[in-house]
Formats: sequence, C-alpha cells, structure tokens
Amino acid sequence: MVKKWKLLSSEYLFRRPWLTARRDRLELPDGTIHPEYYVLEYPTWVNIIARTTDWRYLMVEQYRHALGEVLTELVAGCVEEGEDPLEGARRELLEETGYGNGQWQLLTVLSPNAAANNNLSYSYLATDVEKLSEQHLDSTEDIEVKLFTEEELFDMLRGDKIRQATMAAPLWKYYAMKHGL
Repeated sequence: MVKKWKLLSSEYLFRRPWLTARRDRLELPDGTIHPEYYVLEYPTWVNIIARTTDWRYLMVEQYRHALGEVLTELVAGCVEEGEDPLEGARRELLEETGYGNGQWQLLTVLSPNAAANNNLSYSYLATDVEKLSEQHLDSTEDIEVKLFTEEELFDMLRGDKIRQATMAAPLWKYYAMKHGL
C-alpha cells in the first residue's frame, strides 16, 4: 500500500501574487529523509468551454511568453481569494470576451501537475452564452476573441493546436461525452 510522506519542515523561498515557491523537508515511508522537495503554490485556475447561442465556440488568442508563441486557448484565469471557482469562471469569461449568461456546468477538476503544483484547475461548460459587453482586460492582457464551429475546434484539438494540457483535457472529455464515450 502506498503511504503518504511526512512533512518535517517547510521554508518559503519567495511569495508573489501568482506564484509561491517553497522547499519542504520530508520523511519518506521507509525512513529516508528527502531534504529538498520543491512545491509551487498557485491560485485555483478555471477555464471555460463556452458555446454561444448560435453554436459557435469562444476561444482567445494571446501571447504566451514561456513558449514564445501566440496560442489559441479556452478562456481561463485565476480564481480570486474568497471567490468560488464558478464565480471566477463567469467573471473571467465576461472580462476576457464580453460574453456571459447561459447555462453552466462543471465538466472536470484537474491537477495541472500533482508532483510540483498544489492547485487545481476547474473546467466548466457554458452553453448559450451571449455578448453582453466589451472586453475588460488587465493591463498585461492582449487578448483577441475568436469564434469557431464545433468542427473547426475539434480539428484544432486533433491537430495538437491546443497546447495547454489543462485545456486540451477538458475539450477531449467534452467531445467524448458528446459522442457517448
């Protein structure tokens, strides 16, 4: 039977609003001491598969510096402190695209990287969303809203054009559920 590790001590190396890094000292089940295990603490993440009233799928294009590429992605963001993930998802959709309302359901909850990250990513399906306003972007955001047919979106997914794993996984689940798999 797999056993949990025992936390002996923790030291924060740095703390920032969107990322905190800590070094843990651990005792493994066999008694071995692991002196340096690094954990990245992130806020809760959300992303949304959003379908409009005319059956178009909302995606966003934005530059992702770590890969040095402009990527097409689901609408996504961080949940603010004290905010429910569903509230955060609704807020992010409205801020990044100007779309809202509709019917919402939780599709899946994933760990972006259970070995090193302590956060979860909540994925929602929002159907029958409609344009309510203009975008309300943060100063660091440069986001272009794109609309795709279901076939175009599925072709992007099959062609590995959706690079973010926490976005591709819920899309694959969505298509599997739609086709009774």
